[in-house]
Amino acid sequence: MPLPLSQLRLISIPQVIARRYMASSAAAEPISPSNTRVGWIGTGVMGLSMCSHLIRAGYMLTVFNRTPSKAQPLLKMGAHQADNPLSLASNSDVVFSIVGYPSDVRAVLLDPHSGALAGLRPGGILVDMTTSEPSLAVEIAAAASSKSCHSIDAPVSGGDRGAKNGTLAIFTGGEESVVKRLQPLFSLMGKVNYMGGSGKGQFAKLANQITIASTMVGLVEGMVYAHKAGLDVGLYLDAISTGAAGSKSLDLYGQRILKRDLGPGFYVNHFVKDLGICLKECQNMGISLPGLALAQQLYVSLRAHGEGNLGTQALILVLERLNNVSLAPAIASS
Repeated sequence: MPLPLSQLRLISIPQVIARRYMASSAAAEPISPSNTRVGWIGTGVMGLSMCSHLIRAGYMLTVFNRTPSKAQPLLKMGAHQADNPLSLASNSDVVFSIVGYPSDVRAVLLDPHSGALAGLRPGGILVDMTTSEPSLAVEIAAAASSKSCHSIDAPVSGGDRGAKNGTLAIFTGGEESVVKRLQPLFSLMGKVNYMGGSGKGQFAKLANQITIASTMVGLVEGMVYAHKAGLDVGLYLDAISTGAAGSKSLDLYGQRILKRDLGPGFYVNHFVKDLGICLKECQNMGISLPGLALAQQLYVSLRAHGEGNLGTQALILVLERLNNVSLAPAIASS
């Protein structure tokens, strides 16, 4: 039904054009290296591997990292480097971000002077893969919509190995049609799981972190117990791996702990941040998750000992200190 003339006068020509652009972009030709320029903000442990898959697939990639040297391997592969997120977005159709904290997300995406949204053209898409606050994802989506752009929250799980192998679990929230359009890009990084509207990807990832937290506590407690019982810890882990106690955490981190490889696949500092967001959301929901609260305190203990830049498997150190034991001799003989 046509709008009355009085209402039509309230709609500016740029608004009409932008709305038509957004409608047409959803039905645009499929994303491919020939028609889509990709920007990437954050080339750390995860981002570096994820970017490399896009470059190998033929996408023209522009990257930004606060520490430029971390982007050097990608520049050698053919990526271009931007001075800030705004300039990156002005040369991109889809902008991915995977940074450390919600404050970082806000700065790189929403800063009016240097943020990516300020440089994105109508129809452009923001994809935030940082584990962040669901409310911030909703805020970013609203800000993007006001500029005739789209925003998807798409945090990931699978650690550095999943990023390297392109087998990440990707939890997406936002417009389902936009998520489907991004499938050619997501498929290079892992498996997409559509969870609902804006913020739902973040909620799913936080639930994932809650599950991992208690699983990691169980893993390292079992190892300390096996050690004190006089078992060969390596044989013990092999024995439980095919039973009911087997888990992705055991597969990813059991051997690393045995080898005393506590380097980051996922930083303790970032995990403490994630669990803090989880506890905040629990308070908002009025629910009690005591296992989450305990795990968060154990990981905070790691950070208090200056071990925040280790990987999450460094939780073994907390249990060793609590029990005045060390698995190192058992590890050396395994």
